[in-house]
Amino acid sequence: MNTNNTEHQRHSLAHLLGAAITQIYPDAKLTLGPAVEDGFYYDTKFSGGSVNEADLITIENKMREILPTWKTVTHKEVSKEEALDFFKGNEFKTELINEIADRGEPITLYTMGDFVDLCRGGHIEDLSVIDPDSFKLDRIAGAYWRGDEKNPMLTRIYGLAFNSKADLEHYQWQMEEAKKRDHRKLGKELKLFTISDLVGSGLPLFHPNGMIVRKELEEYLWSLHVKKGYSRVWTPHVAKEALYETSGHAGHYMDDMFSVFGGTSKEKFYLKPMNCPHHMQIFADNQFSYRDMPVRYFEPATVYRDEKTGQLSGLTRVRAITQDDGHLFCRPAQIGEEITTIVGIIKEFYTTMGMIDGYWVRLSLRGDDTSKYLGSDEVWATAEKALTDICIAQNLPYIPAKDEAAFYGPKLDFMFKDAIGREWQLATIQCDFNLPERFDLSYINEQGEKERPVVIHRAISGSIERFMGVMIEHFSGAFPVWLAPVQVAILPVGEKFADYGEKVRAALQDANIRITMSTTESLGKRIRTAKTEKIPYQIVIGEKEQSSDTLTVEGRNDLKLEGISIEDFIARIATEIKDRTL
Repeated sequence: MNTNNTEHQRHSLAHLLGAAITQIYPDAKLTLGPAVEDGFYYDTKFSGGSVNEADLITIENKMREILPTWKTVTHKEVSKEEALDFFKGNEFKTELINEIADRGEPITLYTMGDFVDLCRGGHIEDLSVIDPDSFKLDRIAGAYWRGDEKNPMLTRIYGLAFNSKADLEHYQWQMEEAKKRDHRKLGKELKLFTISDLVGSGLPLFHPNGMIVRKELEEYLWSLHVKKGYSRVWTPHVAKEALYETSGHAGHYMDDMFSVFGGTSKEKFYLKPMNCPHHMQIFADNQFSYRDMPVRYFEPATVYRDEKTGQLSGLTRVRAITQDDGHLFCRPAQIGEEITTIVGIIKEFYTTMGMIDGYWVRLSLRGDDTSKYLGSDEVWATAEKALTDICIAQNLPYIPAKDEAAFYGPKLDFMFKDAIGREWQLATIQCDFNLPERFDLSYINEQGEKERPVVIHRAISGSIERFMGVMIEHFSGAFPVWLAPVQVAILPVGEKFADYGEKVRAALQDANIRITMSTTESLGKRIRTAKTEKIPYQIVIGEKEQSSDTLTVEGRNDLKLEGISIEDFIARIATEIKDRTL
């Protein structure tokens, strides 16, 4: 089923939900019932109270009872007066009808079976063909009319809808699995990060375990760039407003920025929302020739954005965002080669993470309302063509998407799936002809004349915080050895084997392997703790191991190594770490 048909099916099922509600609750007032990403909902005002979760099965059964009778969908355009008369007594539909009429748009009523609803269209022609087991009412929530807390509270009934029963069951499994993998829950259990009310929402604090994971990620990202000619830079966290006036952020991004007032200087600054204006200043402080191009900067820097409080979530939506940020300045003729290199880095990184299968790329283009964007039509046409040509040349699985570009240029957004099939927008490449113009950047060409560079913005993980949230859920907290905060738990059976345990501990520590060792509780409890903490390897040390100077090692997927020497185990785990084995 294509996307439009899926949306139309879900929209039609929203009407079916409305019909079932009105049959069971004749005094209920329907308001709006759209399709959503995983199904549909209908907001309703119930007289004398509301429905509860226990009522959903009754409503769902009524939907299935009605469904076979809806073989046709018809509609007609009516006058404002006819529509108001039909929905007399429903102040919500009355408000919608008046708004439609004021806009000069046609008012249409759709009929399915005995049910008539106000709608602008987008249905399947015969609802009776829908698999009755492919949808399910999911939950109830409160919702203010039109999303305004000053308006009446309504009851929102959500439904799930897919193309088949199998697709629905897969989605339900996926959601249950997602609950188990929730990075906020695992982050607390594994002592990776915390959110403090005293520090503020969206400002995560990383525990030692979380910092190990974060540092390993940053070092891996840098290793992918250093061999491609990037140089590390550093920029401050604040800047004067003039910087953002020049870059255009002041006109397009100010509502999302934090202001800072100097108590001593009495100057006004802003916490940086992006690194690119600062990197423009580093480039501008040099006199580059065409022989120096491209110039590539890399900075895993924290930026700050005033995200809405209600949208903040663990690590995946924060206000302190550490981007593995890079900006490279090149000649127009070098765009293709440079983006090809970046695409190679992206593929290598996500192959290492086990997320490369089934990826695709959104070619994010400017929308029709050009007032939201910086730069001339000519500049945008050049930039969009450059990225389109790259997609074709690299045979990338891309889909063009209007109105998804950054305000200063088009971009490639890479979409990857995690271990349970959920899709995440992560890496991005942006082609920018505007900022070099606004900052009057130049290099000297072969003729000794000034020439304008092109800037390519790129981030491989997107942001360290968000990617860590995704990765915790992707691995369900059971990180591969190279990322695991503790890589080996050494578990002497009792105190009499502690000396040999210490010998093993020292050898592993000398090999830069992250270990923990304890003898204080029962062996069974220590093994359970190591597994709960998702430590990749546990070494149990008893009489057999001590007398033979060997190890018994247990790992994931029922792995068991008996009689392995300390040296051989170190060689094995060192190879896994070096190769970043999954």
